[in-house]
Amino acid sequence: MSKEEGSVLIRNGRIVTEDGIIENGSLLLEDGRIAWMGDADAEGAPTSFEGETVDAQGSYLLPGFIDIHVHGGGGSDFMDATPEALDAITGFHAKQGTTAMLSTPLTNSYENLTAAVRNTAEYMASEMPYAQILGVHLEGPFFNVKWKGAQNPKYIVPPSTEWLEEWNNAYPGVLKIVTLAPEIEGATQVIEWLTAQGIVASAGHTDASYDVVSEATRHGLCHAVHTYNAMTPLHHRNPGTVGAVMTHDAITAEIIADGIHVHPAAVKVLVKTKGTDRVILITDAMSAAGLGDGSYSLGGLSVTVRNGQARLTEGDSLAGSILTMIEGFRFLVNQVGVSVQEASRMASGNPARRVGAADRIGSLAVGKQADVLLVSPELELQRSWIKGRPFAL
Repeated sequence: MSKEEGSVLIRNGRIVTEDGIIENGSLLLEDGRIAWMGDADAEGAPTSFEGETVDAQGSYLLPGFIDIHVHGGGGSDFMDATPEALDAITGFHAKQGTTAMLSTPLTNSYENLTAAVRNTAEYMASEMPYAQILGVHLEGPFFNVKWKGAQNPKYIVPPSTEWLEEWNNAYPGVLKIVTLAPEIEGATQVIEWLTAQGIVASAGHTDASYDVVSEATRHGLCHAVHTYNAMTPLHHRNPGTVGAVMTHDAITAEIIADGIHVHPAAVKVLVKTKGTDRVILITDAMSAAGLGDGSYSLGGLSVTVRNGQARLTEGDSLAGSILTMIEGFRFLVNQVGVSVQEASRMASGNPARRVGAADRIGSLAVGKQADVLLVSPELELQRSWIKGRPFAL
């Protein structure tokens, strides 16, 4: 087999696919895509190759992680709204196995949110050198102030399509998810509008009852952010938002798998009720991810990071996380007890399907984009490729 520019043959790997694991697998990357994949002994398998050959030595080959809820990392925040900040964020998370993500601005002023959407759209039109930004996840500002969490109450406003229509018209296809409190007056109309535009309507920072969320699903609500956090909890006589998330198949459920936001047993309960095809691993990471303890800012609020926890300096509420996707992936396998294949589905396949990108990313298959991770049996990230390009960890 002749060498193509940038082509790579990865051999002797355990290829994790949607259908199972190919134990003695070979993966050929050419022109940014997966050109061949299968058992190394299968008919048609590459036997000679002039390009780079990588011996996986029995490590896992996984699709790149897709983080659909992340605020920043490496010292920068998506609200910084500059190309340099976006490079810093996507570069940091790419070193942790994230090959694609959604820019996730927090509740803020109209002017700042407009800048965040605009600059993300412009960045997406450029040659993104690191993890690829797929669009924007607006976490706010249409929330219930009672469950504001680390959202700045100064900027929380009633649900309205006015801003959303403006941004969607100016930057078609960039808005992917909008999170709101479905019990607030005007939310139903916004949910219906989002659904009509092909934008995911998501519940979060909400005081909604089980019945309110159930009714919202009939109007198009189909997602929930950081399940268990900033929403009415499950009670056996009042199932709340959490109960609705668990019982409605229409809703996909995000989870922050760090052992801080949610106990491992509660993550296990969510996985058992939803199934591994409806749970999505996220980081909810803020700018402090990768930097360690210290004082930081999130949405204009002061945050203190100490002992791996990010909390508001005043009030002590959890304020995002410093989690990375590879850490969350390990947590799911080692602490929750899911298989590597199931964890891969939650970290890659499910988020790709949620944002309508599963035709090109989120799983390993011939013809798909060559976003590939080499992960050791101990679940340590060893190498990665983004669009077939090797990425230095």
